[in-house]
Amino acid sequence: MHALSYDISSVAAALDVTIAWGDGTTDKATAAGAGRHNTHHSYAEVGSHTVTVTVKDTAHDITAVKEIKAAPDGTEFTPHAPTRLLDTRAGLGAAKAKVGGRSSVALKVGGAAQIPADVVAVALNVTVTNTTDAGHVAVQPGKEYIGSGTSNLNYVAGQTVPNLVIVPVRDGHVQMFNGGWAPVDLIADVTGYFTASAASGYTSLDPVRAVDTREGLGTAKGRVPGYGSFEVDIAERHGVPKGVTAVALNLTVTNPQEAGHLTAYPSGQAAPSTSSVNFAAGQTAANSVIVPVGLDGKITIRNGSWSAADAVIDVVGYYSPDSRAAFQPLVEPYRVLDTREKSGYRERGPIAARDYLALPLEAYSPSPDPADGLVLNATVTNTKGAGFLSVAPDPNRRADYAMGVVVKPPRPVASALNWTAGTSVPNLVQTSAGKDELVDFWNQGWEDVDLVVDCLGFYESD
Repeated sequence: MHALSYDISSVAAALDVTIAWGDGTTDKATAAGAGRHNTHHSYAEVGSHTVTVTVKDTAHDITAVKEIKAAPDGTEFTPHAPTRLLDTRAGLGAAKAKVGGRSSVALKVGGAAQIPADVVAVALNVTVTNTTDAGHVAVQPGKEYIGSGTSNLNYVAGQTVPNLVIVPVRDGHVQMFNGGWAPVDLIADVTGYFTASAASGYTSLDPVRAVDTREGLGTAKGRVPGYGSFEVDIAERHGVPKGVTAVALNLTVTNPQEAGHLTAYPSGQAAPSTSSVNFAAGQTAANSVIVPVGLDGKITIRNGSWSAADAVIDVVGYYSPDSRAAFQPLVEPYRVLDTREKSGYRERGPIAARDYLALPLEAYSPSPDPADGLVLNATVTNTKGAGFLSVAPDPNRRADYAMGVVVKPPRPVASALNWTAGTSVPNLVQTSAGKDELVDFWNQGWEDVDLVVDCLGFYESD
């Protein structure tokens, strides 16, 4: 929302005011009486606009014209064919060496792999591998690590862990910090980027299950064979319209017989040398992905293992030229919840088994209107058994909780992340907020768990 204020405190006569907003729309008004007058306008696209204000005093036959440059806040998304930018095992994007404990590596993003030099934020699938101890990885903007109380992914010895991050770019770089005490290898694959120019906006959807190979939903029933693949119709299904450029998904692998990875990529293209979610034999693992959509409205899922595995896909949103919500990254991630600590609205304590926590999220936006979508990093920890986390907008209002008249929301089917006993599991979550900016986090396991949530940014229609 762009605001324009003009002062006619020195004029007593009524004035005819015409505002050409620079996007083909015009507003007209009569400013009667001295004082300051305010008006607002919503742009369909980000980018620079020339606003022309024409003020006419008909009684005295006087006209004044003023041009003003307006640049609505926010960035829009451009999908990028999945491309590897960093692999410390191979010396790609950095030295061929592990990233030392409590050390970081700077990755050049602006100008790399045909990403514009003026890129504002980037969507990366970051993977840590060859781990020998427990730790975490934090991804930040810029060349130098400045410290953070948040993390993007967690790992233990012997684990290979991926997680999607949407991170601001500063001076053309992002920084990846190894928060463990032992060296690790880091991998980063780009799937898209955000710039302050017209491209694709975002539309958030309530999570909907689109594919489950265990049931034959969205594809043939049965595990995906080793090094096999299948196509998924995305456009014109599950609330996703025709003409989308990319889709936001949660991709889950289950029942794998051997270690491997799944890769999601646009249909009609050769399989890239990137990974979307990594897994060990018998593991159920999930990862948030942003996948460019092929010209035929489809995406392809490939099993990069020698043996068969099941795949599950939940759709959470999409990017298209017709979508108006622009992404506004936070300067740095902000921790909004840690159930291990007391907060201003709840005592410390885990989320009970088979129950949910309604989290109020003000979206950290200067706009008085609710955000169109939130970008969060959720981490489940202190797990005593297996389970999965579901995230969905809450249909109630905060006053309903205060008065004890809450209607319990229906239990979601879609999953945001999966865990086993003794693990700390993160995943990026893109979600819409409820009526009163309440988001529900469901513990779908049979044991209590702790939850940590960091806000990375929000989508907002300008």
